[in-house]
Amino acid sequence: MEAQASASAPPSPPAPTQERQIGYCEYRKEIERARRSLRALISSNNCAPMMLRLAFHDAGTYDAITKTGGPNGSIRYQEELNHSSNMGLDKAVKLCEEVKKKHPNITYADLYQLAGVVAVEVTGGPTIDFIPGRKDSLFSTEEGRLPDANKGADHLRYIFNRMGLEDKDIVALSGAHTLGGAHKHVSGFDGQWTKEPLKFDNSYFKELLKPNKSPKLSSTPTRDSQQRPSSSASGDDSNGKPLFIFYTDHALIKDPKFLEHVRLYAQNEEIFFRDYAAAHKKLSELGFVAPTLASRVITAVKNSSTMAKTAAGVVALAATAAAITYFYRQSKRKLE
Repeated sequence: MEAQASASAPPSPPAPTQERQIGYCEYRKEIERARRSLRALISSNNCAPMMLRLAFHDAGTYDAITKTGGPNGSIRYQEELNHSSNMGLDKAVKLCEEVKKKHPNITYADLYQLAGVVAVEVTGGPTIDFIPGRKDSLFSTEEGRLPDANKGADHLRYIFNRMGLEDKDIVALSGAHTLGGAHKHVSGFDGQWTKEPLKFDNSYFKELLKPNKSPKLSSTPTRDSQQRPSSSASGDDSNGKPLFIFYTDHALIKDPKFLEHVRLYAQNEEIFFRDYAAAHKKLSELGFVAPTLASRVITAVKNSSTMAKTAAGVVALAATAAAITYFYRQSKRKLE
């Protein structure tokens, strides 16, 4: 279902910043308050699929070799929202602004990943461990780092291996297609993967194993020409809408190694939930180093350089004092 967004437009990249330190314990409390706000927002707007897609697309740009991209909040910038794979996500960004206004100290990077975690939980999925502390990026990555729905197994492995993920992760994360579907105003196609698109379960894999799953090639989506996703007339959902699959979904049953996981998850939802929770956590932490006991500090970006200048002044004063003390002691030794 579609969420009606009325919040303000997503922010532009901020001016030169200063860093404000927030106690880690207090930040975690703020995260829990934001979690409650997200539960209410997602439930009232029926926007769990959109929020999960937002989290995936922000994190899925990670490159393990160059250490760029990943869950850093950069998807809030219009440059990245304009990427063809992110069509329609401006609504999710706007909705998240409502939570950001209530909890301004939380980074966008944490907010978007927390939204994905909550989206899974409120629709009946597994509990996903969430560790806060991600920093916001001031830049977007280039287009082309997310999966192309028209391609197959080799492409999936190329995209996800680049992130540092493996076959089991690919199949488990694909299970998120149990939520949501494609919408005409975004893609030109009206359909979904499962009969209950607001329920997180293993039905996606059961649907994949049904006979006559044959996707059709789709055109490349742009802002000017609507995409018609790879689809298969494999039945209707409870609302009479057609079920469909992408080429990337079809790859999971055509590739023998992927198929092993598909069959397992179709048979055992508990194992799927376990593997999905692990893969989702891994995706949400790509390139992220959690705060240690020695440095339990969260950095929040603010549009000012006052504190940075103050800190520089304190450092300079301390250095001057140390130098004076040193020369005083040296002079005293010479006199003795």
